[in-house]
Amino acid sequence: MNAKTVLPAVAMTGVSMVLTLAMVVMWLGAAVPWPVALVVGLGIDGGWLATLAYERRLAAQGDHNRAVTGVGWCFGLVAAGVLVAHALTAGHSGGAWLAVAWMPIAAKALWLVHGLWERTALTPAALGVIRGIQQEARDEAAVARARLRAEAATEETRLAAVTGAGARVARVQAKTAQTLSKAWSTLETARAGEETARALTSVTARVTPGVAHRWELPVWGPTQPVAPLTLGTGPTLTDEALDALVDEIRHSESPALSYREMATRFRAAGHSASEVRLRAAWKRVAV
Repeated sequence: MNAKTVLPAVAMTGVSMVLTLAMVVMWLGAAVPWPVALVVGLGIDGGWLATLAYERRLAAQGDHNRAVTGVGWCFGLVAAGVLVAHALTAGHSGGAWLAVAWMPIAAKALWLVHGLWERTALTPAALGVIRGIQQEARDEAAVARARLRAEAATEETRLAAVTGAGARVARVQAKTAQTLSKAWSTLETARAGEETARALTSVTARVTPGVAHRWELPVWGPTQPVAPLTLGTGPTLTDEALDALVDEIRHSESPALSYREMATRFRAAGHSASEVRLRAAWKRVAV
């Protein structure tokens, strides 16, 4: 990198010094003897070269002198000004000299760039450490991106599985509810039909002759606990007394109580009757 920055500056400086010397000799040679013109040209180039050498020496020591830098720029501007003045008075060849009049300024600018590079240049070891740090940062960023992509894919898979399972559960629940609805509709149809009660009555007529039965299938709804049956805790009631007691409990509230509510209050009051007799009394009273 040092050669890449210093060689263009050296080449541009050499070309500028040759052009300045040739221009001074050609321009002043017609008015003064050529040795005098040669001395003037060498003086301009020598002063420029001397200030440049001193400036480079200070830069090598890590120092900087604004006065030396200013003198070097003055010599560069003098060389460029002489080239411009000669180009303006050279007639038909003035355009060619004006085209190269910028070279002294360009040479000083290249030396300025080279000095800036030297002040900011790093050793190969430091550059290796920087490259290692940058590579480590790139590796960590790549690993973090890969981890985030993997976590996102895992989460997407989990959500898809949970959603699929929830959909399957919902379909099973809907199918079960539909099946239960159909079954209960069939049961309700059978309960409300007259043929069902007639068929059940014909079966039990021989077992309980003279008793009108009203058959009811169970109703789907909330259940109420029934007190346990206690035998032998009270006098045995006759059918007439049982019917009157059941009717009284049934109509103790308005609207009339259901069988479960009546049975619960019947046993809570301390009365005793078998479930068969109590239901038969209920059916007789209800009819």
